[in-house]
Amino acid sequence: MSEHLPHDAHGDSGNGHDDGPDPLERFDEIIDAETGRDPDLAVIEAGSRTLRTQAGPPPSDLPTRPEDPEVDRALREVEAELMGRWPETRLEPSLKRISALMDVLGEPQRSYPSIHITGTNGKTSTARMIEALLGAFDLRTGRYSSPHVQAMTERISLDGAPITAERFIETYRDLKPYVEMVDASQEHRMSFFEVLTGMAYAAFADAPVDVAVVEVGMGGSWDATNVIDAGVAVITPISLDHTDRLGDTPEKIAVEKSGIVKQGATVVLAQQPVEAASVVLRRAVEMDATVAREGLEFGVVSREVAVGGQLLTLRGLGGEYPEVFLPLHGAHMAHNAAVALAAVEAFFGIGAEQVRSLDIDAVRAAFASVTSPGRLEVVRRSPTVVLDAAHNPAGAQATAEAITEAFGFSRLVGVVAPSAGKDVRGLLEAFEPIFAEVVVTRNATSRAMDVDELAALAVEVFGEERVQVEPRLDDALEEAITLAEEEGEFAGAGVLVTGSVFTVGEARLLLGRDR
Repeated sequence: MSEHLPHDAHGDSGNGHDDGPDPLERFDEIIDAETGRDPDLAVIEAGSRTLRTQAGPPPSDLPTRPEDPEVDRALREVEAELMGRWPETRLEPSLKRISALMDVLGEPQRSYPSIHITGTNGKTSTARMIEALLGAFDLRTGRYSSPHVQAMTERISLDGAPITAERFIETYRDLKPYVEMVDASQEHRMSFFEVLTGMAYAAFADAPVDVAVVEVGMGGSWDATNVIDAGVAVITPISLDHTDRLGDTPEKIAVEKSGIVKQGATVVLAQQPVEAASVVLRRAVEMDATVAREGLEFGVVSREVAVGGQLLTLRGLGGEYPEVFLPLHGAHMAHNAAVALAAVEAFFGIGAEQVRSLDIDAVRAAFASVTSPGRLEVVRRSPTVVLDAAHNPAGAQATAEAITEAFGFSRLVGVVAPSAGKDVRGLLEAFEPIFAEVVVTRNATSRAMDVDELAALAVEVFGEERVQVEPRLDDALEEAITLAEEEGEFAGAGVLVTGSVFTVGEARLLLGRDR
């Protein structure tokens, strides 16, 4: 652990005023750093005509296909083999296959400590914040996240960056004989997600990492990631999503998600519906786990809207952390930051074994560096186009509140392309108060909702005069930009593209490729 780690909670470094430069003096430096953010959210590889996007594009250093033709060919072979397995949408709730793979590999997931994250919304952003904080204390991190949009390599990160195509191929080839052994011994072959999870755990052991930050794919109890014995279990806000698989109430969903809580662990619990919190607390008692609850043991003390994000005072398990700049918008991101901070404090034993705080300068530097591509991300100006991956009503409500607070648009046009099987009516109803008009469309994935069904729902929510239909996403973006431009160059109109992480990824490509 770094010498930066613990400071006496009552010392100067705990108040944030006596150490380092004044935060206002650092603002230009922070904002300049923002232009170099590394947005590793994937994009769907698809062709399209050029849109009228004259303003600055998203940063161009996105994960792309390998330049070496041989590496690209090998990666495509691996991708095809993985995609030939059960998809993530097909589930057989069991840990038998992933446990068998871990066994034949020698239990690689037990060679490093881990932080396990579940919840309905905010998992990826929270995981990225945890990763940044751990990195600020000189720990080598591995992060496993889902879903990917273009590059499977994005699911497995080392030190904050997706693993290379070469390393991904090598990891798969190393594991393939063992995966085939498990396939032969089980009733069902291993799924796409199970194999990728095994690859992540093996890659982390091989690196080796100091700590793994692991995001649940779905649920918790029977999710393939749940073969780790995480000392810290993080549960972000629980709401209704995947109700066909996890249950149709927050309480039922919480039963599945609380399955990541292991014996003697520390549970970092975001603000929850009462019935969901009760389930988690019962599980914690059963597992003799310690619970840190947002709003009681930690939380957001204050936040102010700032240029490019927000300025926070966070209360952690070891004291207050004032004047923390977070380059992300919305109250929900501030709460994610509080959860991430408490998780890292818990990992270091702060609040239980130690009455100390983390080094304030390291915390500030970590949060100032955080990115969360596709979460209220501006990718174009004049008119402003914002991307957000909200895909359920709770996420849409948080996005609607955040965009109203942070952007002040005089008129906002929505582009919505959700996946089938979601609570699309609830999502549309959350956005209805802030959209002047909505263009409904679909992304290029097979999971996209039928445009005619989406249009019918949108008309019920918005009224026929506020709904336009464009079957292709590129046409929908073109139409939305045109509608926003009708207000005039200085009128303050904007476009929000939302509904799915896949929609956001494809839109990033269409609005920024080759620029």
